[in-house]
Amino acid sequence: MRNIWSVCKGDELRQGDVLENCAIAIVPNAFSQESNEDEVLIETRRLIVVTQSCDLANGKAPYVALCPIHRLKEMEQADEKFTERGRWEEVRRCRVEGLYMLPSLTPDETNRNELVADFRMIVSLPMGYLKGHAISIGERPRLESPFVEHFSQSFARFFMRVGLPSQIPKFVP
Repeated sequence: MRNIWSVCKGDELRQGDVLENCAIAIVPNAFSQESNEDEVLIETRRLIVVTQSCDLANGKAPYVALCPIHRLKEMEQADEKFTERGRWEEVRRCRVEGLYMLPSLTPDETNRNELVADFRMIVSLPMGYLKGHAISIGERPRLESPFVEHFSQSFARFFMRVGLPSQIPKFVP
């Protein structure tokens, strides 16, 4: 792995840790609280920790926030707008709300193995489950400084956006 990523193992979690095959609940759009017949699906996803490392280390996070990360090809198959020319460059430049491009876990000259974090889907999983899962994974990638701080800043920027109902008009020369 490049120096952007390090390899870690054990149950210590930090922001920027990638956890493969995490079980998450998928509630269907038509889920009804009145019905006992609706099913909640359990899927496994590749997730990255977004909770701050200091909160994890100090035991302030009984639940850990994570978001899915996808390979470019996976996103292109799910939504063909990502096959449009220049679209990945917009994501790389942080110009697509809710998406953040992460470097490939392995060296790649073509950029086709880069990853995309999707801040639009945040999941929260219990610390106990994640610690056990981290141990079962063995070695896993961890995003290193200053890249993890840039990732964290992008995550924060996505949630701190404020849309105004009106703005100061443009200055006309």
